Amino acid sequence: MQLARIDGTVTATVCHPSMRGCRTVICQPLDAEGRDDGPPVLAVDPHGAGLHQRVFFTTDGSATRDFVRDPHSPLRNFVLAVVDAPTGAGSQR
Repeated sequence: MQLARIDGTVTATVCHPSMRGCRTVICQPLDAEGRDDGPPVLAVDPHGAGLHQRVFFTTDGSATRDFVRDPHSPLRNFVLAVVDAPTGAGSQR
């Protein structure tokens, strides 16, 4: 599981059948301080995360294939959760 920022969505006119109906987003992995950490990756997002929201995603391909119910799917990354914005004392806005 890794922290990332949503930097956009992907639209494809031709795709693998397992991707039909799935929202695909561009995830920029982040380090513990919130800085970019490596190249962006594509991930299936069933939660509808918005642009620039932080999410947790997994690179567990078997979990992603289970979600789309296709053991032959080329999908690998999956958004597990949208991270709530911190509030209260000590939070940065």
